[in-house]
Amino acid sequence: MTNKVSNPLNGFNWQPQPLAAALVSESVQNISAASSEISLLAQRMRDETGTRLIDWLETIAIEESPAMLEKISAAGFVKGEGNFWRNPRGLFPKLLLHSEGAAVEIKVDSVEDFSKAWRRHFKILIHGDPAGGQFRAGTLVPENSEYGYPSFAVIQRHGSPSEPSDGNTNRDITAVPKHRAAFAKRQRSTEAAAQGFGLAQSLFKAAAADLDPLWASSLFFAAERDYWMSRNHAARVQYERQQKLGLGWGNHDHHTYRSSRECFHLLVGVLEQMGFECRERFYAGREAGWGAQVLEHSACGIIVFADVDLSPEEIADDFAHQPLAPSKELGTVGLWCALHGESFLEAGMHHLECQFDFDAARVQLAAAGVETMAPFTDFSHLKQAFTQGKTWPVATNRINELLAKGHIDVAQAEQFRGSGALGSHLEILERNDGYKGFNQTGISDIIARTDPRKW
Repeated sequence: MTNKVSNPLNGFNWQPQPLAAALVSESVQNISAASSEISLLAQRMRDETGTRLIDWLETIAIEESPAMLEKISAAGFVKGEGNFWRNPRGLFPKLLLHSEGAAVEIKVDSVEDFSKAWRRHFKILIHGDPAGGQFRAGTLVPENSEYGYPSFAVIQRHGSPSEPSDGNTNRDITAVPKHRAAFAKRQRSTEAAAQGFGLAQSLFKAAAADLDPLWASSLFFAAERDYWMSRNHAARVQYERQQKLGLGWGNHDHHTYRSSRECFHLLVGVLEQMGFECRERFYAGREAGWGAQVLEHSACGIIVFADVDLSPEEIADDFAHQPLAPSKELGTVGLWCALHGESFLEAGMHHLECQFDFDAARVQLAAAGVETMAPFTDFSHLKQAFTQGKTWPVATNRINELLAKGHIDVAQAEQFRGSGALGSHLEILERNDGYKGFNQTGISDIIARTDPRKW
């Protein structure tokens, strides 16, 4: 029995939030103007990585007052635990209202890496769990301020939702290297794809039992980004630029997987085991031939965009959980998987999308030898472009099977044998006004433009 979903494409209607964006931007500008350290950090982020300080922020601390309470409420922020305020309508840092002065918290992969990169400029005091632990924080007290404000902190959470309790600081972290290595070396090529998904689930279950599910999810996706980088030149170039400032991939926006129809429910299943929840879905029309399910792990701050070939009749069904029958024809997504393997397994992610200063990033990457394709989204609140794709060799047995089934013709088979097929990308994204959604028409355009048969 199929599960028909009412208005399946309208469950989430994200809109720009200019009032909240103006409030956040003004706060960041005021803090940066009052702190030479934060101003230097923002400048080097833009000049050396093509990113914006605001996209790295996890929390902004501002002085509490009746006027400020009224202002943030009018901008759509809602009070949560403690005195933290969040905006459920858009993508913004948390606001902390207190009486201790202005500050910002910056999300990074590793506090130690940040501290080493900036030791000539700042003295960072590291606290939290022991080295290698789940929660680490580094704080700076500016030398030119009598009260130590405005200031900043760098935070690595690995899924930790808040500062750890006494028990967390005594956590046995000896298991972390074992599970990190297991995720990095997991068997991606198996006789049956279902076996590969099962192995990944087993590794996650073991890590979650030793650590906790949030930490295990964070470690798993760190390994996913590493594997993707190992297969994509543009990714390695940009990571080196960001890592020179000790930032890592703290600006990641979403991770994109391409899936065959047969394995799509397996992909969603393993992600839900890790704590992801289904968000909006996409379908761009009868001619597009693809659909997508967005999943979010709010505690870990990770979003997955999962693509699959889809027919118009299937969009109203629960295609994320019900097995999809094999199709007689392959769209862009299905062909990519047939050429390279499942994105969750041997192929690796199709792309990682990170938040940038759109124009600065493209210019700087071009100077480093990495060109970008024409933008597929160019709105004031959302800009998107792929780097030129990395071409991968294709196994002969995959080409022969596709040819035998009539999914490609002889000329295409020879093209794939001689030149390989388009593989993965880095995606350059800029979000403004806190816009949390995606451009369905633009995504359809770029999927069509990255069909391996057209290269």
